[in-house]
Amino acid sequence: MASIRKRNGKWQTQVRVKGSPPLTRSFLSKADAQSWGRKTEAEADRRGLPSGLKVFDSLTVGDILLRYLAEVTPSKKGAVREGMAVRALLRHSLAKVPLSAVTVAQVAHHRDLRLQTIKPSSINRELAIYRHAFEVARKVWNVPLPENPFAMVQKPQALDSRSRRLEIGEWKILREACCRSRNPYILPMVELCLETAMRRGEVLALRWRDINVIKRTLHIPIAKNGHARTIPVTLRALEILNERRFGACNDARVFPTTEDALKMAWRRVMLPCSLPDFRWHDLRHEAISRFFELGLSIAEVAVISGHRDFKLLFRYTHLRPEDISSKLAKFNDISP
Repeated sequence: MASIRKRNGKWQTQVRVKGSPPLTRSFLSKADAQSWGRKTEAEADRRGLPSGLKVFDSLTVGDILLRYLAEVTPSKKGAVREGMAVRALLRHSLAKVPLSAVTVAQVAHHRDLRLQTIKPSSINRELAIYRHAFEVARKVWNVPLPENPFAMVQKPQALDSRSRRLEIGEWKILREACCRSRNPYILPMVELCLETAMRRGEVLALRWRDINVIKRTLHIPIAKNGHARTIPVTLRALEILNERRFGACNDARVFPTTEDALKMAWRRVMLPCSLPDFRWHDLRHEAISRFFELGLSIAEVAVISGHRDFKLLFRYTHLRPEDISSKLAKFNDISP
């Protein structure tokens, strides 16, 4: 029933069943061609050749991504960022590959090529988009995909976790650079992030109604993980906020600026700054580490940071060994 031949550098498999038009697919490897031939033959023995699979010849990976961009991405909280990511994926050669040629081997080959230019964590984010788009195509759009090749490919291990903290004297350098910025919001936002461990988007979305001065708490209605939280704030954080009030109404945003404007201002701050490889998100690392150094428990820090998985919380925790050794020096020798 299935015949395999090599044509134009690819392995072509054709399955014929009496009373049905032949079904042909091309693969990069002979093993994939043989595997598809066996699966299709087994399916044909049970139910005949599924004519719906003909769509694989005309649909491409890019077609799936375009529909995903139009129908699924707009409903997400991070729609703008994911939209940019999907449009970037549409420029890759993989977007032009027909569904009939998309195999685990093909995806793995694409993954290995991308690993030559970007980090494993970036690859995993791209694979997550592909994987979800194909799952939606299979389960919602009734595209007759027998399997999701993006879910079956092995993800590269991401070993690029960061441990960057502000060293002695670096906060003074950063503060002076922020003071020189033409954006009046960047310094108080940086200070607030250091006092609260809030994410950049959470600070941008902060409104005056979310702040309870009497209880010294701050409510974050929309967080990255989808769970709202109320966090305690330091006296310094309240001072930073009170300096900006100026009679603003409760519905007004505390920092009426845009994410793009903030990113631009941050780049201009860091350009002449002698802070190698320091990023905005490192402020969150620094704040969480400081909370632990103050003696807060894991559960207490999790209330502030919003982490629901303590394993993820440890990735943001970078205590200085010299500080721990100083604490140990305070204890008497307890050896027998």
